[in-house]
Amino acid sequence: MSTKTNKDLFDKCRAYKRHKVAQEYGVYPFFRPLDDSEGSRVLIEGKPRIMLGSNNYLGLTHHPEVIAAAKDALDRFGTGCTGSRMLNGTLNLHNQLEEELATFLGKESVLLWSTGFMSNSGSVGAICNRKDIIFADREDHASLIDGFILSQAKLVRFKHNDMADLERKLEMHKDFTGGKLLAVDGVYSMTGELAPVDQVVALGRKYGCRILVDEAHAIGTIGPEGRGSAAHFGMTDHVDLITGTFSKTFASMGGFIGCPQEVKDYLMHNSRQFMYTASFTPSVAATILTALRIMRREPELVDQCRANASWMRTELERMGFNCLASNTAVVPIVIGPVEQMLWFNKRIYEEGVFANPVLPPAVPTNACLVRTSYMATHKREDLQEALDIFETVGNELGVIGPNKEAMAEHWAQVAENMSI
Repeated sequence: MSTKTNKDLFDKCRAYKRHKVAQEYGVYPFFRPLDDSEGSRVLIEGKPRIMLGSNNYLGLTHHPEVIAAAKDALDRFGTGCTGSRMLNGTLNLHNQLEEELATFLGKESVLLWSTGFMSNSGSVGAICNRKDIIFADREDHASLIDGFILSQAKLVRFKHNDMADLERKLEMHKDFTGGKLLAVDGVYSMTGELAPVDQVVALGRKYGCRILVDEAHAIGTIGPEGRGSAAHFGMTDHVDLITGTFSKTFASMGGFIGCPQEVKDYLMHNSRQFMYTASFTPSVAATILTALRIMRREPELVDQCRANASWMRTELERMGFNCLASNTAVVPIVIGPVEQMLWFNKRIYEEGVFANPVLPPAVPTNACLVRTSYMATHKREDLQEALDIFETVGNELGVIGPNKEAMAEHWAQVAENMSI
């Protein structure tokens, strides 16, 4: 008689302790609730802090016109649509937003999604299937990766932003007879690097691929009038699919795909993530539509966002910080091992700066980041205060300054003790 004991499904949950180690050392950086916010400054745990961890690139979450539009939609339509777009969940606001956004993006049509994640996973998961092949940058966003998996297409990943490696992979599969998709992020969210969209398009066209660019972190920060990385490189007409989110520049939530009308029609009737999900709320639709109109009316907001990020990058590098090759509104700061990064993040938080820690597997174990991002509404005095804090803490923990080499042994010992 067998005495074999089946594993409990929850064994893996009980075994997961990594977060508890960080909590015990007081360096756990996630899920901090905000008590109040005015955009560029927030109140957390009773203390005001400079917000350098938001994707509110144009600072529109507190714009009076945006707030008024959301309130008006609440009064007109109520709190929710209570159904999918196929049935009772389509408002005139949704259709109007799709039309105006398509014009802005330079695409034939736009389809809205209830989240930005769905705009990638739902689109790719429906358009591609097991007879197709997908070529993807190794640092593509998780929402794209989930779409690749959902599609069951053959997946070929190339080295990050390495066009020579991409061409090698394309050449290896040049005789593939199914459909081909080449997918990249316009701006990579962790490092702030731009994809070389012009080169991506050239290679994709050479080998018969359709091109998808995820513009989540590019819309509102890159390109003429903030139209994104495809527009920045003059490639809008050559990129087949443009995806993005409304949770950043557009000050709300939801997502979109800009595409040919035939692709929109197909997704509307074949993507389960679209068909079986309630549409986003009236106030969300009104918020996004108003934010889009403000961005088109006031392109100087895009310029100011870029200027703030550029100034911070220059000053951080002058202090000795490594900001990689970022040239967008996202400015990463390379700290070092996990433990050193967690302590750095803890110390700047204590001093009054909120920024985002980036841990493996998103980054190499010994090159963890603190990711900062900038808004058009950041004031120069706030940014200078943040710089002063970065410099003080950076020297204190050996990220920059004369003690950098001497502190390496200390952090090796900390890593051994913490065992995160």
